[in-house]
This record gives sequence, C-alpha cells and structure tokens, in this order.
Amino acid sequence: MAARLELLEPGDDVLYFDEPCPPRVAAQIDAAARDYGQPVAEHRLLFAYFLAPEQLSVLVALYRYYFYQHRLDDALLVAERALEVSGRRLQLAGGWRNLGPRTLGEAAMRSMGMLRFHLLALKGSAVILLRLGQIGEACCRLRTIACVDQRDALGARPLLEIIDRQYAPLTEPLD
Repeated sequence: MAARLELLEPGDDVLYFDEPCPPRVAAQIDAAARDYGQPVAEHRLLFAYFLAPEQLSVLVALYRYYFYQHRLDDALLVAERALEVSGRRLQLAGGWRNLGPRTLGEAAMRSMGMLRFHLLALKGSAVILLRLGQIGEACCRLRTIACVDQRDALGARPLLEIIDRQYAPLTEPLD
C-alpha cells in the first residue's frame, strides 16, 4: 500500500497554510513580510513563534527568513522543530528515523497533507545539511525519503545521485 501513495496528489487534507492562525500571530507574520530586510522582521517572527510555537505557518515563515538570510544553522534549527511538530501530529514514534513503508501508510491515513509537509521539511533539512557540509547526515535523510517515496515525487534520488558522484567515499551507494 505505502509504495503506491501519491505524495504530491492533492487531497482533501488541510494544508499547513490552511490551518487557522490566531489573528495576533498572523498579524506578526504579515508585518514581518512587510519589514523584510530590517531587524524588526526577525523580532516579529520570533514573537509569533513565542505566541504559537507549534503553528506551522510560523515555522515556515521563520525557516524561510533564516534560509534566505543565509543563516543556515538557524534555518536548520527551525526545520528540526517543524519535523518534531509534524512528527508528533502524525504520531511517528521516533520521528523521521523510524519512517518506513508501514509507518508511512499509518501516517498517510492520519493526514496526507501533514505527511507531505513532514517529508518536505525533512528534505529541506537535508539541503541545509548539504550546504553545511554534513554530507552523511544529509544522505541519511534523503535516503529515508527515497525509501518511502518510490516514485520520487519529492526528488530525493537526483540529489543522492549527485552526492554519490561527488562524495562516493563518504556515502553508501544508492540502491
């Protein structure tokens, strides 16, 4: 069953940006977007996070802010938080490291939209790890995605192939 899941097919699930966001939190995110490039933008996003630390829209906004500011260590910290929150919502015992065909199917039954979010957050964290030179950990994350995404809808395999060509001694071969 899990091998046949269409990870990018739209479903009836609520996506992270469709979740209700408290008005005060949404106002901070909107103000941060208007103030982008100024120090107050980060303060607004951190205040939004303080108000709603499990609101995925806040985590995505904070992740994007740090990523586009080239603050990769901070972006990775936010990506890890997004993985923690979405993993808990999906009831993934042990988080992404225990994701396999059975747990993928169970998570998909709970929320396909949240599962996509979780896998994309995992891929985002892998990309940051690559940029930080942490090739082994990045490959571990990408291999987890490739294992459960048989059709490669999320594009982990091309990244793994590039890594395998450039860093063959540092990684295990792609199956």
